[in-house]
Amino acid sequence: MSNNDNQLYHSLMLGDYSGEGDLIQLITDDDDEGTLKNENFPKEIPILSVRNTVLFPGVVIPITVGRQRSIKLVKKAQKGDKLIGVCAQKNPNMEDPSWEDIYSVGTLAKIIKMIVLPDGNTTIIIQGKKRFQIEKEITEDPYFLAHVRYLEETFPSNSEKIEALEQSLKEAAFKILQLNPEIPREAQVALDNIDSTPFLTHFLSSNINAPVESKQKLLEINDGIERATLLLEFMMKDIQMLELKSEIQKKVHTDIDQQQRDYFLRQQMKVLQTELGEEGPEKEVEELRNRGKKKKWPKEVGVQFNKELDKILRMNPAAAEYPIALNYVEVLVDLPWNEFTTDNFDLKRAKTILDRDHSGLDKVKERIIEYLAVLKLKRDLKGPILCLYGPPGVGKTSLGKSIAKALGRKYIRMSLGGLHDEAEIRGHRKTYVGAMPGKIIQNMKKAKSSNPVFVLDEIDKLSSDFRGDPSSAFLEVLDPEQNNAFVDNYLDLEYDLSKVLFIATANTLETLQPALRDRMEIIEVTGYTMEEKVEIAKKHLVPKQRKEHGLKAKDISFSKEALVKIIEDYTRESGVRSLERQIGKVVRNITKSIATEELYQKKITPQMVRKILGGEVFDKEIYQDNSLAGVVTGLAWTSVGGEILFIEASISRGKGKLTLSGQLGDVMKESAMTAISFLKSRAESLNIDHRVFDQYDLHIHVPAGAVPKDGPSAGITMLTAIASVYTQRKVKSRLAMTGEITLRGKVMPVGGIKEKILAAKRAGIEDIILCKRNMRDIEEIDESYLKGVRFHFVDHVSEVLDIALLKETVSRPVKFTFDAETRKSEEK
Repeated sequence: MSNNDNQLYHSLMLGDYSGEGDLIQLITDDDDEGTLKNENFPKEIPILSVRNTVLFPGVVIPITVGRQRSIKLVKKAQKGDKLIGVCAQKNPNMEDPSWEDIYSVGTLAKIIKMIVLPDGNTTIIIQGKKRFQIEKEITEDPYFLAHVRYLEETFPSNSEKIEALEQSLKEAAFKILQLNPEIPREAQVALDNIDSTPFLTHFLSSNINAPVESKQKLLEINDGIERATLLLEFMMKDIQMLELKSEIQKKVHTDIDQQQRDYFLRQQMKVLQTELGEEGPEKEVEELRNRGKKKKWPKEVGVQFNKELDKILRMNPAAAEYPIALNYVEVLVDLPWNEFTTDNFDLKRAKTILDRDHSGLDKVKERIIEYLAVLKLKRDLKGPILCLYGPPGVGKTSLGKSIAKALGRKYIRMSLGGLHDEAEIRGHRKTYVGAMPGKIIQNMKKAKSSNPVFVLDEIDKLSSDFRGDPSSAFLEVLDPEQNNAFVDNYLDLEYDLSKVLFIATANTLETLQPALRDRMEIIEVTGYTMEEKVEIAKKHLVPKQRKEHGLKAKDISFSKEALVKIIEDYTRESGVRSLERQIGKVVRNITKSIATEELYQKKITPQMVRKILGGEVFDKEIYQDNSLAGVVTGLAWTSVGGEILFIEASISRGKGKLTLSGQLGDVMKESAMTAISFLKSRAESLNIDHRVFDQYDLHIHVPAGAVPKDGPSAGITMLTAIASVYTQRKVKSRLAMTGEITLRGKVMPVGGIKEKILAAKRAGIEDIILCKRNMRDIEEIDESYLKGVRFHFVDHVSEVLDIALLKETVSRPVKFTFDAETRKSEEK
């Protein structure tokens, strides 16, 4: 209906139409189905099909006629008895219905008025008279014409049930009037004026809020009580809906604040975005929710995730908190919760991979194979926390990658050098601007697996300042008993790190705090021997540099002698990092020759190495001759591996002054003073004239004065040098030593034994003096490292001097002379 039709309809229903006077008379007369007789109505009537409307007897409604067939019917009836049959269409969208498209039960109607509206449409006002059923279709053209049978209605009078139904219908109608503000208040007056129960049911059936199908069902019922009962049921449902709607509206309109206003505007914006083909936040939230349903996370994580999504839907997308909340749920759904890669339990394959990628490092490889073996049998093992420590360039970091390859796990590397902010580990709280999770959680998100191999590189170089102590933050990460419930400040939820295989690397353990060191299994990764370096160069370094410089295997090759020369004369390290750089220089020189089409020799020889790299950078570390007293070879550990250390001692006439040079640290100075004190106490047994301590100055020097030196390893070396210079006895050739001393002459054990042995072998040392308690270190070293070296294990300094000092004196010994006063006092 148009707006004009609606206004006219309400006027008709309320008896407020200002047209002809006989209209009001028709509504108020008791001219309903109960008083009219069938013989007053024709058996053949034209049928008008209407949309979305069901006409009941006694009810007046306006109908707009627009179809040509309907206009012809109305004009024909207007000229005759003005009676037409009105039937509802089954499908209101049907423009040209047939007999099958209209209901067979309808209402006979009388045309009261025909009005031509300003827009050209024709509106007829009709009143229902009698229900009928189509028995035979006569024709469809020019309009529907049918033979009908009029239906009688059984409605007992003066029945208590009828009265109760009538009262219930009116109460329900009044309730609807109260709940629906759109119905005019005058409708109550109209209801009060209706005293006929049949007409009351027809009037209410016509005006209830129900679909055409339901109204048609009411029209087809012959039993008045049954119809009234079904009508009351429809009205009660309508009341329930109106009450619910009223309750919702009261809640909505109670306090419509700015947030609610924004919500309504967003809903409108959502409709506009849909029309424009743009996606709103709801679609993004729904996608995240669907992804969350597939996650295997703990129950509390799922609850928090859905809670955050619901909060996002209530937010204004332009609010500052919106991207923070959205980023938080994206981090939650991107993290691997209980998502694991399958471990490869082929131990032979794992050993092959480890041996292929790394020469040596047997202790580390054995530990990884043990871990795999336990995991294969148990199938559920907390990830161990290994700490590989050793000099730079020995393959600690790349070893982690090989372990990941052997296990078939994802590989993560996190560099900790210079990290000083605790929030880098545990993340920032969401209250901070630009908050984000810590690097642990970020890397787990990148790995997309809950059991990766996680390399914590350079853990010994963590620093701390006013922003926090990251090494303390690692106490939770690297504790097998705690990291199954690691809490990141950003997530504020427990995350399981227990299945992660953590591998930390360090150059030294001295800078690690004891609590953190206690949580890790320490595995020492020592330097490589000459033979191992040659193999590493052949298998890894040369092919890598060749590939990086665009050469093929046929373009260049290295002889073993050339590699040995590079290792001995151009590098001095435990690892192979400098070796790789020197090989790269040689390869670049050959690349230049190929690019400039110069002739070159494909086989690299030692002579070519010297021509390309220039003069030797390092002299071979060999012991210094023992023709002079006071020169002893010691062994030292540095961050780049082991080195031999020469300690020189000399005496000169003076007043017993001690001079130390060579940038010695406090520990080495104390070792020198301890050695002198011990020799003074044992001077007689060593055949040392005690007067030399007062009348001769002692100078101890360690060459390479620009390099700082410190540590306890030079204790017995200094004592031997001082004893040699005071006794003028030769030191055994090709001998080196390392160990700490006490005032009582006890020799104490020291560390870095393997690196020191490698340095000794490089220098051509044949005898090494060690503390007896260092025998346990020798037992763990591969025999190939020990070949060609004799070891002397001692407990006391006297044993050291017996081994190191020969009976014979040097070729030109110092002639000790003492002043006269001292001689006289000695004679007395």
